Amino acid sequence: MPGRKNSVSAKDVAARAGVSRAAVSRTFTPGASVSKETRSKVLEAAEALGYQVNHLARGLISRKTGIVALIGADLATPYRSELVRVLTDRLQASGRVAILINTDRSDSTVDVALQQAIRYRAEAAVVLSGMPESSISELCHRNGLRLVLINRDDAHTGSVQIRLNDAEAARVALTSFLRAGCRRLALASSQAGTPSLLDRENGFLAEAEKRGLPVLCERLGPTSYESGLALGERLLMRAERPDAVFCTTDLLACGVMDAARHRFSLSIPNDLSVIGFDDIEQASWDAYALTTFRQPVEEIGAAAVDWLSDGDAADGPRIIHLTAPMSWRKSVRGNGE
Repeated sequence: MPGRKNSVSAKDVAARAGVSRAAVSRTFTPGASVSKETRSKVLEAAEALGYQVNHLARGLISRKTGIVALIGADLATPYRSELVRVLTDRLQASGRVAILINTDRSDSTVDVALQQAIRYRAEAAVVLSGMPESSISELCHRNGLRLVLINRDDAHTGSVQIRLNDAEAARVALTSFLRAGCRRLALASSQAGTPSLLDRENGFLAEAEKRGLPVLCERLGPTSYESGLALGERLLMRAERPDAVFCTTDLLACGVMDAARHRFSLSIPNDLSVIGFDDIEQASWDAYALTTFRQPVEEIGAAAVDWLSDGDAADGPRIIHLTAPMSWRKSVRGNGE
């Protein structure tokens, strides 16, 4: 069986072009000084041989590999997959490359993932799920691994937090229900207990308490459509059935809406008004026409990459606040505006 063929090296290009190895390196280094004649010889030889610059090897020497680890769970869910798409597009456009490390939601698997990122000499890690221990964060800082924490709780040295106005959005949701004439309020959430979900819950409940209104709360399972179906059944089987439900994610909201229509023959929004959060693609489908809050994924991606491109940003920690605007559709009586 033939052995593995060695890749074309800069030394091979130098020999074919009749120049030094250093001249080849300068030719492929942006901003480096090299004569027009030498550049032409090197590029012609490189094309003939099929040479490609080894950015990983160059990065290990310069300690700038351009590798960014994306660390998260539930990557197949609509919001998370869209966020990953935006982040990878933005990173590639900035000359970086992303590696994806899939975890569960536990903090311990995030710690393991960050250690993997350090071993692969990643420049940075974007944490989408879980929260690293402070000791692991300090290890990242000592190894030059910068952290982008999206909708996470704690700030760490050499990190940036990108947070949304989750609590404020939840207060807007409650006010919208009241304007629509809804008074029997309910909240549906999963048991994931992430900082963003808890902020949405607490914001909704705090506003209700401020107005002296009771809220029927149900929390169940993972953040999924199936959990939404089960939550809808639990809420709508009550003798005092709610007439409005705030769901902490759109997947839950879609499940609640389908339970209401197909298992209880209720009309959305006449019998039940529903508001979600995320503005996933399905929320705009005619089958749901869900009023929800839009995750500003493009802005999140831009904020993350801009911070990574800022050479002075490593001193941190820094917090970036973004707004999740409301997308009005047809799942609230009278649209609640």
